[in-house]
Amino acid sequence: MDASTLTGESAPVRVSADSADSHVPLIHARDLVFSGTTCVTGEATAVVFATGMNTELGRIAALSQRGGHQESPLERQVKRVACLIAVVAIGMGAAFIPLGTLLAGLSLGDSVTFAIGLIVANVPEGLLPTITLALAVGVRLLARQGALVKRISAVETLGSTSVICTDKTGTLTVNRMTVTQVWTSQGIVDFDSLPELSVPDPVAERLLRAAVWCSNAEPAPAVGTTRIGEHETDTGIGDPTELALLEAAARLDIKPRRDKDGRLTQFHFDPALRRMSTIDRVGHTVVVHTKGAPEEVLARCAHLAEATGTRPLTDADRTTIEAIIADWARRGRRLLAIAERPLGPSEVPADLTRDQAEQGSTLLGITAMIDPPRPEVPEAVDRCHSAGIRLIVVTGDHALTARGIAESVHIGHRGLRVIGGDEADAMSDRELDATLAGDDEIVFARSSPESKLRITDALQESGHIVAMTGDGANDAPALRQADIGVAMGRSGTDVAREAAVMVLVDDNFASIVGAIEAGRRVYDNVRKFIVYIFAHATPEVVPFLAYALTSGAIPLPLTIMQILAVDLGTETLPALALGRENAEPDLMRRPPRPRSQPVIDGPMLARAWGLLGGISAVLVMALFLLTLHIGGWTFGADTSTGELHHTWQQATTMTFLGIVACQIGTAMAARTSRSSLIRIGLTTNPMLLWGIAFEIVFAAAVVVLPPLQSVFGTAVPQLWLLALLIPLPVIVWGCDEAFRWWLRTHR
Repeated sequence: MDASTLTGESAPVRVSADSADSHVPLIHARDLVFSGTTCVTGEATAVVFATGMNTELGRIAALSQRGGHQESPLERQVKRVACLIAVVAIGMGAAFIPLGTLLAGLSLGDSVTFAIGLIVANVPEGLLPTITLALAVGVRLLARQGALVKRISAVETLGSTSVICTDKTGTLTVNRMTVTQVWTSQGIVDFDSLPELSVPDPVAERLLRAAVWCSNAEPAPAVGTTRIGEHETDTGIGDPTELALLEAAARLDIKPRRDKDGRLTQFHFDPALRRMSTIDRVGHTVVVHTKGAPEEVLARCAHLAEATGTRPLTDADRTTIEAIIADWARRGRRLLAIAERPLGPSEVPADLTRDQAEQGSTLLGITAMIDPPRPEVPEAVDRCHSAGIRLIVVTGDHALTARGIAESVHIGHRGLRVIGGDEADAMSDRELDATLAGDDEIVFARSSPESKLRITDALQESGHIVAMTGDGANDAPALRQADIGVAMGRSGTDVAREAAVMVLVDDNFASIVGAIEAGRRVYDNVRKFIVYIFAHATPEVVPFLAYALTSGAIPLPLTIMQILAVDLGTETLPALALGRENAEPDLMRRPPRPRSQPVIDGPMLARAWGLLGGISAVLVMALFLLTLHIGGWTFGADTSTGELHHTWQQATTMTFLGIVACQIGTAMAARTSRSSLIRIGLTTNPMLLWGIAFEIVFAAAVVVLPPLQSVFGTAVPQLWLLALLIPLPVIVWGCDEAFRWWLRTHR
């Protein structure tokens, strides 16, 4: 049975009615067949004793129902931002009513109108659509990279990931067993560097011919196959180990055994004996072919194959072979010994017991196999380490195999701890918390669904944002509980894909790292356009405060309609374009941000409201007062009628245009939070350039076109005043660039 969907064990297991063992967990019982698993070979009659929620799949489904939808960090932060904006806007609007009535001498109706204008000035109307667009762009980018995201807010959660709990088979590896080395009496044959159709030595060729006979796997047809189940792939149908041996034999042009009549007797693989034997008619000779665990096969061998024949197996030979076995096992290789014994004329295959058939065999050699790691995984792991992301391998496979793969892809570069399934299950919650508390990387082998769920819970309780990968039904509870559940699209089950938030089309670990980078980029871009949007609140609010605090002696520098023209017209497209900004060079060299870190913090508000907004407000008010002054206005003069009214319209127009000009500088400054804009490149975001072009055209239309002049209360200023707008973007951007340079040199 292929029980990988439940246990995570990549190799099929033999199940029979006489294999009862009451001292193992139910999921590992060898006399039970589970719903949701696949029969690879053989036949049996079974009695159904549990259905529905009483099956192992049902139990896992019940575990999956424990977790529900959890808000992403960004969703929680946006709610906080909305509350902050509401409090600031309503507070300032409410405070203006008594100030306008008592100090400025405005009527109650006018004070309420201007209070509404303050609220409008403080509310960034483009914030939510810009966040949505940035997340949507992230979803599309991930889809192009082979990662399908089912919930849009999950993109940002990926960027917050601090721990990745990854499966091994199919995620870190290619999910395909491969023969890497073969030991014979003639030496070691390295299949990684072996040319096609070459004959390394006659014993190795003899070994692979024996492996072909002692096999029940079927190679794929020449035209390819249609994938039906876990074990029907482009290499064939059957046990992955046997398919790997067939593939190695094919490299030496050894054809697979097509003649079923040549098989006389078969002794099936027995988990207790850990070996399999067949008695086959090869030409005019009857031969016993055996393969299995090296220590089991070696104990039944009396001879060793050589290029010219056989010789007795000596104690020195056994010592050499045992050293090879120990070395390869430490590297996480799956080892098989292969032997053969020609039967004598007096031996009848049907009358032989297993021990009689196998005893006195000739050892052909030892094969080392591995499910090789994906070539792109080591680089992806290194990027995780540079980004401060911790990696934990949670697999149903054997501890030595999992350790070998983990170390080969650079997991555990500071030391690797391996914990078996029994050890993890025996840990109390406190002991598990203490185990996961450090920064060291861990391999949890032979993990059960409950262990995966406990590991996820423990990491989340310690403040980590956890991404959990999985492909089997047994992974569903942990996938649902994790902050980001990542299912495999090719080898994964429907249960796992349903429980996960993200599905990897190519089952590739490197795609997870790419998704984390995309998530960090989205979060960075959200902060960038929040800085851009918030920076314009200051030059929009300061004119109202100047009007109120001078009791109306300084006329209102900006009208409500002009504020709306900024917030809904000139501001929106550049903000949307900032959501498409490329990642900064050091993005994946930063540590993950804490779960509690707000999307808007004090330094960010100081930069937006204080630096960018403050400089913009000073420049805008200077333009407003200069325009009034050259038009003949004096402090406290009435601008509601006469010639000064036209001057006031020109002055408010200059305020409006000054804010637009400062927006351009703010947009360029907001493109980076750390690096210099020169390093990023002035033209690397063409959408922003188009957005700036649009706001210039829109602002010009508001000022020049008569229908829009009457709506927004604008008038065309003098040309030399308009020329003063040109240096404003450079001044705003230059001050921010100098500030970021100071931060880089003093940190």
